[in-house]
Amino acid sequence: MTTAKTVAFHTLGCKLNFSETSSLSRLLEQDGFVQTDFEGPADVYVINTCSVTDNADKECRYLVRRIQRRAPESRVVITGCYAQLKPKEIAEIEGVDLVLGAAEKFNLVEHLKNLTKGDSAKICSCDIEQVNIFHASYSMNDRTRTFLKVQDGCDYTCSFCTIPMARGKSRSDAITNVMEQVQQIAESDVREIVLTGINLGDFGKGLQGGKKREETFFELIQELDKVTGIDRYRISSIEPNLLSNEIIEFVANSQRFMPHFHIPLQSGSNDILGMMRRRYRRELYAEKVALIKQFMPHCSIGVDVIVGFPGETDAHFQETYDFLHALDVSYFHVFTYSERANTAALEIQPVVPVHVRNERNKILRNLSHKKAQFFAAQHTGETRKVLFEKYHKDGVMEGYTDNYIKVTTPVKEEWANNIIDWKLS
Repeated sequence: MTTAKTVAFHTLGCKLNFSETSSLSRLLEQDGFVQTDFEGPADVYVINTCSVTDNADKECRYLVRRIQRRAPESRVVITGCYAQLKPKEIAEIEGVDLVLGAAEKFNLVEHLKNLTKGDSAKICSCDIEQVNIFHASYSMNDRTRTFLKVQDGCDYTCSFCTIPMARGKSRSDAITNVMEQVQQIAESDVREIVLTGINLGDFGKGLQGGKKREETFFELIQELDKVTGIDRYRISSIEPNLLSNEIIEFVANSQRFMPHFHIPLQSGSNDILGMMRRRYRRELYAEKVALIKQFMPHCSIGVDVIVGFPGETDAHFQETYDFLHALDVSYFHVFTYSERANTAALEIQPVVPVHVRNERNKILRNLSHKKAQFFAAQHTGETRKVLFEKYHKDGVMEGYTDNYIKVTTPVKEEWANNIIDWKLS
């Protein structure tokens, strides 16, 4: 009797990566692998990388070094965005055995069958133009929610972003396929689905991508709203120019789509938005926030913002700060700009010193903390529905209200994976 081979996964980056890692793990389990903890020994380690910031690149190298010290005979596979963008650079990292680009990621099982430890790292990649098929994926773990990928790639050309080079053109699943996956997820006792994509609002360009939309994101959410067995949906992130008024009104009237939007802003200065090649101005963003709050005063709104973009003066940053301070939003994800190879932003001057970027990040994170506290305080005394996680730690469990306020409480096993009426205090 042979012992089953073990595999351990580590995911860097976005929710989309988590959904893909989970699908890769299911593919390997079907081939006889047993998944184990990344911190322990394993026959194969798979690192699914991000390359949005320089830190993700550094973290990948750090993880490989740790594996080398812990389990030098194990095979190490690197996939994800960093693997597509810089395969040769990754292959030169000591300990890496296989580099899988965007087109080969979901052929992991076949590649492992032909992989021998000790050979020079094998690169399986291609030009991004050849990445022209959509691979469905969703996360499944011990939690109560699933990240469901319905769209991939991006046709936008933001000057700071490497995503189109790492993931290819915008393409997406068909609504009929999404519905089948949702039915499968519903049968596994998951209560909440988070819809994910690189440019989610651009959903509908077909499995291979194309210039015209065959279906729309609005049509997708209308169909999903009819599925029984799923209590909650969230929209992970949607560009302001693709967040239509009909989507906002639909969410406001839905029992299943939660009053929670995450809308990238990136800058509160129109000058900087122009240099970033964003497809909206701050006035449109403010209009969308105002309309959401008109229909759903209780709605949570998250914001992505980048600080330290080339050319961002103190005055530009103050514009962003003042805009966000006045905006009726709930929290920010603040990113410090980092230079990415082959992006148009590298040509923009002057470069903002790193210490200034870091200081601006700190200022906006402090503002975000105050916004989050204020938003939660507005709902003190209200009774809202909280979905509690199966996962708990140190005798404490947590969950989120419909409008994304975090709640913690001593563990009650009967509450796990259940929606409870909760009075906020």
